[in-house]
Amino acid sequence: MKPVAGLAWLLVFQSVGEALSHAFALPFPGPVIGMVLLFAALFHPAVRGPVGACADFLLAHLSLLFVPVGVGVMTHLGLLEAYGARILAVIAVSTWVGIAVTALVLRAGRKGDAEGSGAAPDAPQEGRHG
Repeated sequence: MKPVAGLAWLLVFQSVGEALSHAFALPFPGPVIGMVLLFAALFHPAVRGPVGACADFLLAHLSLLFVPVGVGVMTHLGLLEAYGARILAVIAVSTWVGIAVTALVLRAGRKGDAEGSGAAPDAPQEGRHG
């Protein structure tokens, strides 16, 4: 019965997030707002226990969630034959662009930290003695 209560909690937080998103015309999707609220509520044992049981149940049956995707791929096999190489190229290029942008942002952030602290980026930090 705990997994059902956990699923109810998940649906409640998603619904509340949707309601807040629409009521206040927020730029965030309702499920994202619901997840933030759920995160805050997970500190309470009355929410954490049932949601944990629901998560365990869903993870135990995770493979079932791939069935619709597999059926969709089989249904559109003709499209994959026609555009598969293009789709693969787009996925590969976009992945590498994402990695490169992340690396550049990290590098820029680290340079900003080094400049703000007054130390050279590669200089060893002096420790306290005494």
